[in-house]
Amino acid sequence: MKKVILSIVLIVSMILTNCKKNQEPIKATPQITKGVAMTDLTFGVRGNCGMCKRTIEKAANSVLGVSNASWSVDQKKIDVSFNSNRTNEMEIHNSIAASGYDTQNVAGNEEAYSNLPGCCKYDQEMIMNQSSAVE
Repeated sequence: MKKVILSIVLIVSMILTNCKKNQEPIKATPQITKGVAMTDLTFGVRGNCGMCKRTIEKAANSVLGVSNASWSVDQKKIDVSFNSNRTNEMEIHNSIAASGYDTQNVAGNEEAYSNLPGCCKYDQEMIMNQSSAVE
């Protein structure tokens, strides 16, 4: 019964976190759950389309300790939940950058960028939008 209640609280917490509007440029919120330090993080990532979304989310989710990653095509931002005992913010930035995409803190790998499909070759001066307003 405790596990069911804990699961429901965790799911509701994740839903409420993902529904926030006008997020700050970088936000990390630690949450302690049964000895596991979960952190929710939001930061900008450049990209263009659904293929970018799949690649960016796959890169973030490949980091050991990341439990969820969701990139917004319109807002050019990613929301990531991760176990801060297993990874950190820079490992997530570095993984996404290695796949060819610029993050707020790390420039994308140039070779990986050159191998992206044409539709994924974003403007490298693109603003990474952190608000609910689409530019």
